[in-house]
Amino acid sequence: MLSIVQDLDLRFCAETAELAAAIEDIAAEAFGPGRFTRAAERVRERAPHDPALSLVAILGGEVVGSVRQTRVAIGGVPVVMLGPLAVRPRFKKRGIGRTLLAMAAEAARQAGERAIFLVGDRAYYTPLGYRPLPVGSVVMPGPVDETRILGLELVPGALEGVHGAVEPRR
Repeated sequence: MLSIVQDLDLRFCAETAELAAAIEDIAAEAFGPGRFTRAAERVRERAPHDPALSLVAILGGEVVGSVRQTRVAIGGVPVVMLGPLAVRPRFKKRGIGRTLLAMAAEAARQAGERAIFLVGDRAYYTPLGYRPLPVGSVVMPGPVDETRILGLELVPGALEGVHGAVEPRR
């Protein structure tokens, strides 16, 4: 997986404020204007992403991929919401997204987080350790296909019995 990444002279680093516009451009390119109608966007409106847990992939000075994470709670239990994960279309299928995901999980783990959840494609995320959360256990602030809500335990058992609304952390 990483052989192509290594061939690209690619570097990964923490998100900084100077990169915000480039990250927004990548999200617009990857998801289009419909991204603003998603339930995950409602979460991010109330609980902004944490740059300390968010990463970018840079090739030759250009941001070609990014992943953001937001500290939230589900039913009062602290978790991290991952997303969006986006890679510029011409750089897809090179392992960049998977590398960003692995690095994001490690950043969350190092920050003392216990679990990550996201709304995403099972086929992409389950081989990376994400598992479907029970339908009805996570209440998003807007319509969502509940079969796409997936979780990754950074600490074994961290998502057992988690149930409730996704809210900003208090």
